[in-house]
Amino acid sequence: MTKFEALGLQKSLLDAVADMGFENPSEVQEKAIPILLEDETDLVALAQTGTGKTAAFGFPLIQKIDRESRTTQGLILSPTRELCLQITNELQHYSKYEKSINVVAIYGGASITEQARQIKRGAQIVVATPGRMKDMIGRRLVDISKIDYCVLDEADEMLNMGFFEDIKDILSNTPDEKSTWLFSATMPKEVSLIAKKFMHSPQEITVGAKNSGATTVQHEYYVVGGRDRYPALKRLADTNPDIFSVVFCRTKRDTQKVAEKLIEDGYNAGALHGDLSQNQRDLVMNAFRKKQIQMLVATDVAARGIDVDDITHVINYQLPDEIETYTHRSGRTGRAGKSGISMVIVTRSELRKIKAIEKKIKQDFLARNIPTGMEICEIQLYHLANKIKDTKINPEVDNYLPAINDVLEGIDREELIKKIVSVEFTRFYNYYNKSKDLNSATSDRGNERGGAPSNGAVRYFINVGEKDGYDWMSLKDFVRDTVGLGKEDVFKVDVKDSFSFFNTDAEATEQILATFKDFKVDGRFVNVEISKSPGGGGRRRGGFKDKGKRKDRSWDNDRGRSKRREKGNSSSPNSGKRRSKKRKGDFF
Repeated sequence: MTKFEALGLQKSLLDAVADMGFENPSEVQEKAIPILLEDETDLVALAQTGTGKTAAFGFPLIQKIDRESRTTQGLILSPTRELCLQITNELQHYSKYEKSINVVAIYGGASITEQARQIKRGAQIVVATPGRMKDMIGRRLVDISKIDYCVLDEADEMLNMGFFEDIKDILSNTPDEKSTWLFSATMPKEVSLIAKKFMHSPQEITVGAKNSGATTVQHEYYVVGGRDRYPALKRLADTNPDIFSVVFCRTKRDTQKVAEKLIEDGYNAGALHGDLSQNQRDLVMNAFRKKQIQMLVATDVAARGIDVDDITHVINYQLPDEIETYTHRSGRTGRAGKSGISMVIVTRSELRKIKAIEKKIKQDFLARNIPTGMEICEIQLYHLANKIKDTKINPEVDNYLPAINDVLEGIDREELIKKIVSVEFTRFYNYYNKSKDLNSATSDRGNERGGAPSNGAVRYFINVGEKDGYDWMSLKDFVRDTVGLGKEDVFKVDVKDSFSFFNTDAEATEQILATFKDFKVDGRFVNVEISKSPGGGGRRRGGFKDKGKRKDRSWDNDRGRSKRREKGNSSSPNSGKRRSKKRKGDFF
């Protein structure tokens, strides 16, 4: 792969790259940086969120800036305060060996006079949100009439947020001869209009297929009754004990409601929506980045600008009204080369929307079943066992061992293990033992796309997981290549921290078990056994065939809301066990 040295970057930038630990450029960096360094040109770059776009325009911009001049030469427009601050921070890291480069962020919610003072001291690069930039231009607190470079980052996001007129007004205050670099995940007509009006014969680069989703993201959907959205959400969380996710709702009210219910049920959750003050928003985001919040429930507008690389899941509690919005949602996971999962909770009436998304992102969805109660108990049991195994012993416990040994005297090893494990396992077992099946009955038409019937699948446990370097893609490849199966013969791959599950058709069982008998990788036994709670199916791809015509971008609103808790016990098995250390009100 091409190294950064081959892209034409100067030594000070290469030193900064080395300090940050980057070795190879991403695809968008490899394509964009040489073009922007070699030519004074306009550029349209289509690439998903999380592919390294900031460095793709940041390195060339820093290298081209005249360090001796204090005039504002570069303007970067971004949709949100968070993204504005993030870009500013990254550019400051990139230019750490260029002491004369000054980058200033201007955004709403902070002192406009202080921001104006920083610009007056000399800011060669200004990173701004459209609203605050327009305000400062109107007050004559900033001069962008002499800029050489204008970057529109997350252009489709800005336009989705209603900044079309603001961007046109801002760009009308810039010189015609500047270079404009537009970076966007999708190319809706509003972005095309900006490109046509303010750009001159731009070069275009595309990372992946145009408007497609990231290939590192697996897309799944779960069909439930309208009243069962919230119980389904809880089961998806319980099936992934180490989940670090963003849960998307359509409205501020639903966002607040779902977050509050999760907190009441013992999950480390928080809400992010437009009714929060800036200080509350900062508290939530800081807690999320520190992983004090595992499930961040957010509206689409509030979530724009979230740029956290380790998000494992995006959960669409409700589908958005626009398909492009789904692309941005799913782009929050599977970033920086890592894999991720985008889950969609839908009712039967919404299945047509899945087909529309597939067509837009050029990727298939995997139809999945909401886990049964016993599947969740099994996963939690293995998770607990591995947690105990990996726990570091606190030497202070030695002082209490004589008394503890007296209490536990007469209990043999096997019984003691059962008692320890039962402390946690019993909570989940009691809660889920008689729980109902949440999966909505669906038509057999799902099998038209090559899926196997659920009763023809076998579920396996394997004792490797994320700690061993596997994700759902690499584990699927490992099993398939080791056993010698076909591309689609391994499915429903669930990778946990120290163990995983996968499915095959029943006819492959003998071959699977024979291959992994006394099987070692790097001297370690890799064990595969049939799961005690076999969850079949999950192989069907895509939605139902769409009847009638519809627009690609707009969908009917689904007014169904979750109002019913799990049958039997209304509280969660997590109640009182996984609460955040912060009080409930701290995040709202």
